[in-house]
Amino acid sequence: MYIPHHYENTNVDEIKAFVKENGFGILVNQTDGKPWATHIPLELEQGPDGKDYLVGHLAKSNPQSKTLTENQEILCIFNGPHTYISASWYNSEEVPTWDYIAVHVYGKPQLMSEAETMESLHRLVDKYEEQSENPISLHDMSPKTLRQVKGVVGFKIAISKIQAAYKLSQTRPEDHENIKAGLRKRKDANSQDIAERI
Repeated sequence: MYIPHHYENTNVDEIKAFVKENGFGILVNQTDGKPWATHIPLELEQGPDGKDYLVGHLAKSNPQSKTLTENQEILCIFNGPHTYISASWYNSEEVPTWDYIAVHVYGKPQLMSEAETMESLHRLVDKYEEQSENPISLHDMSPKTLRQVKGVVGFKIAISKIQAAYKLSQTRPEDHENIKAGLRKRKDANSQDIAERI
């Protein structure tokens, strides 16, 4: 990803927290000679070896599941808040722009066994059910229902590189108060979030 140096974030702890909070990512690779992308939950986990991995699963019927080989690097994209920045908020003439947060994670996948996949699904469901009024657990589901796991391919991606762009009007500090005030007048969550981060 192209990141002008003003916007590059190298704070590993902050980036990891962002990926954990924005775990619905885009898995991108080459499938049948074409770029292919799937939108899926990808959980950042630490393996027994102390290394960081992204853990996920794909439907076996998804052609991308057949291209998860250790020889092919994969890109995972995580998007955060983003919003239009009006040039009317600047003290001097300049073009408008877009502020955003995006993280790209690269690595090579390793297929997981059915048992490992089931363990990862338990962790995924437990994490997101914590917020439910009446949380469910895969432990309470019948073997017949859980047979659906046979229709997925579980994988983990050994992370080799992370790039993070936090474009938050860093080049216009003199306009920050005006930009934040303009964003706070909008009702959408993205504008509110970017205003807090500037």
